[in-house]
Amino acid sequence: MSVITFIIVGWILSWFQFERLIIQAFKELFGKEITKATYYFVFFCIGIFGEIVLLFQGAYYQYFLHR
Repeated sequence: MSVITFIIVGWILSWFQFERLIIQAFKELFGKEITKATYYFVFFCIGIFGEIVLLFQGAYYQYFLHR
């Protein structure tokens, strides 16, 4: 669920041109040109990381055990 949430957050932030800020910051910090696909991939990775943290905390185990 975190993956979908973070992709939606990235999409909503793109309404306010946040992706331009991230793309420009990445270019200035690392000297590499990135695209909007990379912008969304970053949010995807953050969501995956959140899912892994929840998995190790046992949140999914408790969720499926109670149903």
